[in-house]
Amino acid sequence: MTDFIFYLLVFAVVILFFIFWYYVPFLLWISAKVSGVSISLIQLFLMRIRKVPPGVIARAMIEAHKAGLSTLTRDELEAHYLAGGHVERVVHALVSASKANIDLSFQMATAIDLAGRDVFQAVQMSVNPKVIDTPPVTAVAKDGIQLIAKARVTVRANIKQLVGGAGEETILARVGEGIVSSIGSSENHKSVLENPDSISKLVLRKGLDAGTAFEILSIDIADIDIGKNIGAALQMDQAQADKNIAQAKAEERRAMAVATEQEMKAKAQEARAKVIEAEAEVPKAMAEAFRNGNLGIMDYYRMKNIEADTSMRDSIAKPSTNPSKPIKD
Repeated sequence: MTDFIFYLLVFAVVILFFIFWYYVPFLLWISAKVSGVSISLIQLFLMRIRKVPPGVIARAMIEAHKAGLSTLTRDELEAHYLAGGHVERVVHALVSASKANIDLSFQMATAIDLAGRDVFQAVQMSVNPKVIDTPPVTAVAKDGIQLIAKARVTVRANIKQLVGGAGEETILARVGEGIVSSIGSSENHKSVLENPDSISKLVLRKGLDAGTAFEILSIDIADIDIGKNIGAALQMDQAQADKNIAQAKAEERRAMAVATEQEMKAKAQEARAKVIEAEAEVPKAMAEAFRNGNLGIMDYYRMKNIEADTSMRDSIAKPSTNPSKPIKD
């Protein structure tokens, strides 16, 4: 029983030792003191209570002190960390800006970091400009020839515009718009191929970097290829469209003519039906006339003779359908 209590006490002491060592980073405090950073052991303990990693704050203060940035305070770094910022990245950016003689305050750096931008990368881009390759931009000159251009845009980060300024996508979109406008205003594609620098000069004069987080240093046309003959293709499409319209109108007129012909045939058939019906009434009328004594037999023979004479005259007047048989008198 005595051994069990002894081991239990030893275990409790070890646990308390590790808890104390965790909440009271003694070695970190010694490292800060040796580096010349004034920070108390109690403050490091309170950082653990506030759930702020003491190592991050202490190392940031040591880096800033060694770089000569004595204005940074522990409270500012803690506040930025609790706001969701990247303390190490901000301190790296401040040190780099100080060495490169770039005017960057702690408030500006933290604002850029909290805005979601990499402030350290922005400082590096201010010192070493970045080259952005645009995707192929397609445009058509006034002579109808399509040109496909690729450009390289050299940009430098504008520290003062990083908060609220547009990004690389806006730069690429504006440069593409400028290339399309420049090629579209050219009289022919040959002039563009002969002087590609005219595109760069025209695009640069537009001030495309206004309201963005970058400053455009140069725009270089890397390649220009000839595409399709858009003018000829449009004319062919227009001619095909006109042809289709003319064919549709002709088909409409033909359909109307066929409908009119069918209507006339229907009317003719209706007229023939009426004639046949009227002819069918003739024998009935003649029989009625015979019964009533209004028509005699001689009158009937004279009418038949007239019909026969009329039929003979009609047959003589019609041309013969068989040329081998001459018409008899």
